[in-house]
Amino acid sequence: MTMSSILALAIFVAAFALIATEKINKVIVVLVASAAMVVTGVAPANDIFYSHKVGVDWDVILLLLGMMIIVGVLKQTGVFEYLGIWAGKKSRGHPFRLMVMFMLITAIASPILDNVTIILLVVPVTVVVCNRLHVPAQPYIIAEILASNIGGAATLIGDPPNIIIGNRAGLSFNDFLVHMLPIVALTFALFVVLTRFMFRKDFEFDPEYADSVMALQERRAITDRALLIKCLTVLGLVIVGFTLHSVLHVQPAIIALIGALVMVLVTGVEITEVLAEVEWATLVFFAGLFIMVGALVNTGIIESIGQWAIGAVGHDYTLAGATLLFGSALVGAFFDNIPYATTMAPIVDVLVNEGSDPRNGGFLWWAFALGADFGGNGTAVAASANVVGIGLANRSGHRITFWQFTKYGIVTTVFSTIVAWGYVYLRYIVLA
Repeated sequence: MTMSSILALAIFVAAFALIATEKINKVIVVLVASAAMVVTGVAPANDIFYSHKVGVDWDVILLLLGMMIIVGVLKQTGVFEYLGIWAGKKSRGHPFRLMVMFMLITAIASPILDNVTIILLVVPVTVVVCNRLHVPAQPYIIAEILASNIGGAATLIGDPPNIIIGNRAGLSFNDFLVHMLPIVALTFALFVVLTRFMFRKDFEFDPEYADSVMALQERRAITDRALLIKCLTVLGLVIVGFTLHSVLHVQPAIIALIGALVMVLVTGVEITEVLAEVEWATLVFFAGLFIMVGALVNTGIIESIGQWAIGAVGHDYTLAGATLLFGSALVGAFFDNIPYATTMAPIVDVLVNEGSDPRNGGFLWWAFALGADFGGNGTAVAASANVVGIGLANRSGHRITFWQFTKYGIVTTVFSTIVAWGYVYLRYIVLA
């Protein structure tokens, strides 16, 4: 190894360790690490804003920005409060039915919007309904978080690792629908059955408290009906644009930005209020990560790891797929799956394109995506949705401890990963 590659690796490992321990704000960590890489010359200063290979991936950053603006406008309509109250009334206060309704809302909305935002919108409503029923909100919030991580895996925009993987591999929105949606739907259906057993001690029904839920008026949650219609119309057009982007030859990021602009213009909302809803810290975090990983690519470390991985698995794509899926789920369960996916994507790129059969090795991307996405359920810190949901629960007085979440997360991750491997093995190896 050269001195520059040793230096790049040392800075990267130190930053990753600090991110994992969460002792210092992760945005500060990646900014300091990326600056150190630029100053020492291991990251190419002239390319970090312009190179698709070793610089910031603006397609990912701008896609996230566009969707955050869209969600910021949609949030003002009160549609998620409406859905939460509607779910509570449809369940008639029966705990398991209520949990299934909440999981359905989060699992269906997560592939369309991002799962962190869905958790931000659904958890407060869940707390209101659970308080009415006089039942602990923790099982419902945990189930919603787990369902959002499973549901978000279905599309290109549902989970941040998918955006990173899709952009690196050149996979379209429709590619994700064809390859990920079937297994996500199956896994979610089985997960619903699993929750019946995991949370069986928490399903206590009280008819008196159920009546108080039935008294809630969901229509009052919609603050502006005209605004809601405009938002849903634009959102529908954006989704159509995503499905046609490979035909139109327009990047998803462009579609998201145009959709965000149109939504702001037709609704007439105050732009400063919408921009205040954008998670700028997350976008900066992504930019810093791309610079750090670009330094590893620039110094040849990613290429070396990729070649080592090819040598380790030989030409055995079954072994490579199993290693990627289970390994990603294991590592992703203990570290935030965003930096993990950012780091691993270039390595998987080498495995796919420089292996003995690049045409048939493409399924490794799906094994990688399923492992990274489902691994996000493993522990309380494995995905951003987990951290956000637990934080909201704690602030509402329904405290969720690290281990309280993790004991359900580990069971769900093991269960969903085994189901995912069965799908990958049958579809891409046995039936290929």
